[in-house]
Amino acid sequence: MTSTLTYDVYVADPIPQHGTALVPNGDRREFSPLSITLISGEHDAVLVDPPMTIAQTAAVVDWIAASGKNLTHIFVTHGHGDHWFGASELAARFGAEVVATPGTIAQMHKNLAIREVFWDALFPGQIPVTDVIAEPVVDGRLDLEGHALNVVEVGHSDTDETSVLHVPSIDLVVAGDVIYNGVHQFLREAQGDGIAAWHRAIDAVESLHPSRIVTGHKNKALDDDAGRTIRETRDYLVAAAELLKIHDNALDFFTAMLDRFPDRLNPGALWGGAVALYG
Repeated sequence: MTSTLTYDVYVADPIPQHGTALVPNGDRREFSPLSITLISGEHDAVLVDPPMTIAQTAAVVDWIAASGKNLTHIFVTHGHGDHWFGASELAARFGAEVVATPGTIAQMHKNLAIREVFWDALFPGQIPVTDVIAEPVVDGRLDLEGHALNVVEVGHSDTDETSVLHVPSIDLVVAGDVIYNGVHQFLREAQGDGIAAWHRAIDAVESLHPSRIVTGHKNKALDDDAGRTIRETRDYLVAAAELLKIHDNALDFFTAMLDRFPDRLNPGALWGGAVALYG
C-alpha cells in the first residue's frame, strides 16, 4: 500500500521594497507574503515554489530539515522570481531536482534577465546567487511514494505560462498565482485579454474539483478552502474589469478597488498593477 500524503505551508511574511514611494493610501510599498508548500509521504517530499530572498530561503531550509523528509523534487509553478530564486540553493542543500514546464522555464529565463534592473533594485543584496537549473517535468507528473502529482498547464494568470500541481489523493491543488487568498492580486500583466485569460486559468483549476487550494500569496490567518479562494479570486477580477471601464486614471481605479476589497493584504500590489494598466 502507498503511504498517505500530507501537506504543510510555510508563509514568508511581507518584506519592504527598497526606494519606492508610498502607496497612495499611505502604506509603505512591500512584497506580498509568499506561500511555500511541502507535500510529504512517509519518507520523501516535494517542495512547490521556493522563496526569493537569502533570509527566506534559510528559513525554508530549516523548515524542510525539521520535517525529516527526503526532498526529491522542487516544482516551480510560474516564472516570477519570487517563486523560484531560492531554488538553486535548496536543490544543492537537499540534493533535489528542480522541475517546471517548458513554458515556465522560458519565463524563468526572462525573469533572470531582468533581475538586475527589477528584482535586485527592489531588494538589493537580498537575493541569492542563482541560475535557471530547472528541467522539464517528464510526462506531466511527479511520483511521490506511489502517488501521482499532476502538472496542469493553465496558460496566463498573473503572468504567462503558468501551471498548477494537482494532488488527487488528498484533493489538493497547489495553485501558485492562479488563485489568491486574502491578498491583493497582481494585475501588472493583465493588459489586453489578460483578465479573461486569467478566468480561463481559474476554470481549469475549478475543473479539478479540489477541496483545498494553496495559493502563491496567502494571508496566513485564512484557511485553504477551495470554493472560497476560487470565488474570491474571480470576484476580484470581475471588479477589476468593471472598474477599468469606469475610471480613466490609476488613482481612481486604485481607490475604487480598495473600497471593494478593504481587508486584502498589500495594497501596494494593487497600486503597482493600476499604474501599469493605465500606462
